[in-house]
Amino acid sequence: MDIASFIGVVGGLGVVFFGAFMGGSLNGLIDIPSVFITVGGSYMCLFLTYPLSYVIGIFSVMGRVFKTYDYGEKTLVQRLVAFSEKARREGILALEEEIQDLDDEFMRNGLRLVVDGTDGEIIRTLMENELSQMEARHMTWISVVNAWATLGPGFGMLGTVIGLIGMLNNLEDKSSLGPNMAVALVTTLYGSLLQNWLFVPIAGKLGYQNSLEVKSKEMVIEGVLTIQAGDNPRILAQKMLTYLSPKDRKVIEEEVLKD
Repeated sequence: MDIASFIGVVGGLGVVFFGAFMGGSLNGLIDIPSVFITVGGSYMCLFLTYPLSYVIGIFSVMGRVFKTYDYGEKTLVQRLVAFSEKARREGILALEEEIQDLDDEFMRNGLRLVVDGTDGEIIRTLMENELSQMEARHMTWISVVNAWATLGPGFGMLGTVIGLIGMLNNLEDKSSLGPNMAVALVTTLYGSLLQNWLFVPIAGKLGYQNSLEVKSKEMVIEGVLTIQAGDNPRILAQKMLTYLSPKDRKVIEEEVLKD
């Protein structure tokens, strides 16, 4: 569970409502028709922008920001160095038994290509292509979230215009002008909230998660190619450690660079 996401969602909305409460206008922030116009209208437009599967699946994708994902960079370093040492000591074919139990399909496929004697450039091309396709899928989902973020304020303004039209149609009732104006402006607030409180931050967190997964895959590619080239395990370890933060690097540096 990603506590930071929960804090952001609850805290962001809480600050807005607390400020409205302190200003004495909390009751005016709740308007069901404005919710339908802003949230419902912007969501319906996504059906015009993206295929049905993306529009329906966006909620499960956005739910990822409330989960933590560990791509095991430190474990990757240790595992790749161990494979390199085994290949250096017993030969590349000795890895065949090791890779059978790998739960990392990306690494398993890469090492399988190494065991099969595939050229290094071909291995790089295949693995980088798989990585780029994965990242493209992720960026498409992020673009759906960003599209909703863009549409939200537009429908907020649309709701405001609708409210103003209703207000102008009842100008003879002076007592209703203030309340009607307040309701009209609520939709603008909802549109701004959708964009700045919810969808833009969610897209940012999804982008961050994508960058972590891409980095772990890049580590695997570099490690597999180093094993294929037959380089010294210490060289592989040095390459892998560059991907880690200084704190994580210190934790396993002595282990993977042991004499």
